[in-house]
Amino acid sequence: MFYELATMTLPFGTTAQAATQAQAFCTAPEAKGELLGCWSTDIGVLNQMIVLRGFATFDLLQAERLRTQLSADPFGCKDIFQTLEQDSYRGFAWMKPARPSADSGITGPVYEIRTYGIKPGGLQPTIDLWEQYVPPRERLSPCVLAMTALDGPLRFTNIWAYKSLDERSQTRADAVAQGIWPPKGGPAYLTTNMVSTIALPTAISPMK
Repeated sequence: MFYELATMTLPFGTTAQAATQAQAFCTAPEAKGELLGCWSTDIGVLNQMIVLRGFATFDLLQAERLRTQLSADPFGCKDIFQTLEQDSYRGFAWMKPARPSADSGITGPVYEIRTYGIKPGGLQPTIDLWEQYVPPRERLSPCVLAMTALDGPLRFTNIWAYKSLDERSQTRADAVAQGIWPPKGGPAYLTTNMVSTIALPTAISPMK
């Protein structure tokens, strides 16, 4: 599966309007792919809305990227957003495709979106280690998605769902105490360029 994360910086108080208009853009008859998530940032860089879309093929991803770029009103939010960034990704091949909460049963409402830089030569070892370590880690909390960036610096982004911030803190502490996370040897393949965002679903988000 292929994915796009679109990040819009919005004026204060406009998220609800932007989300409704982005939903219409992403579900229009001519749109490619599937709207999976739409979050507003709560911890990290504020006043941002993050839209996750999934695509069965790279060609569909590229076609939708072009549609967005050529649109006179991208995401229906041209008159709202201050900046728009679009990043393309390929999901880790061994992971199940990300699905809306109604299909997957995975819910937040606290989602953590983490991006790590990867050292040259470190991508495949990282994917292999995650394949080994994610199943026991998921006994504590679900990994919604792990995916490799197709453009820009070498990096990967992973999304986790939690019931609360307290659950997140306790789960991460338990994973370390049990020795099941982070993957042993994994940090050696990563750079110090790491970003974490806590985001909450907007009213229109298929991931709740």
